[in-house]
Amino acid sequence: MSKARPDPATLPYRPCVGVVLINSEGLVFAGQRIDSELPAWQMPQGGIDPGEDPGDAALRELAEETGIPPHRVEVLARTPDWLTYDLPPELLGRVWGGRYRGQRQLWYLMRYLGQDDEIVLSTQQPEFSRWAWVPADELLAGIVPFKRAVYDRVIGDFRGYLA
Repeated sequence: MSKARPDPATLPYRPCVGVVLINSEGLVFAGQRIDSELPAWQMPQGGIDPGEDPGDAALRELAEETGIPPHRVEVLARTPDWLTYDLPPELLGRVWGGRYRGQRQLWYLMRYLGQDDEIVLSTQQPEFSRWAWVPADELLAGIVPFKRAVYDRVIGDFRGYLA
């Protein structure tokens, strides 16, 4: 007998932050998810710990996923509002222990002040198998469909800084 999927309307959104990391040319950091054999490129993002400031969470997530310490970035902007996306039905109940319907995110725009060879994906819990600097529109074209509206809004909010 299969387990019934939870009703998404009864589940909360997972509090989360995302980072649009740009280089000096305005290209965006994109990482290929390590847990996907299909193309699944995204920007660094992750959950906010209980009691954690969202800005601190963004810097922590960036360091955890790329090895970039806070002193190697300049925070330029933040989305004015929380943005949400819902998980597709096939993922609902399977990710995050089935506790969330999707994510509620604040996004931070950061300029990378370091050199490319300082980016380290082999962190304690690697999330990306490879990475590249890409134009924002190329990143948008390759994002998974259920995250596309959020990424489109984030790129729109930060468009003036991007190549």
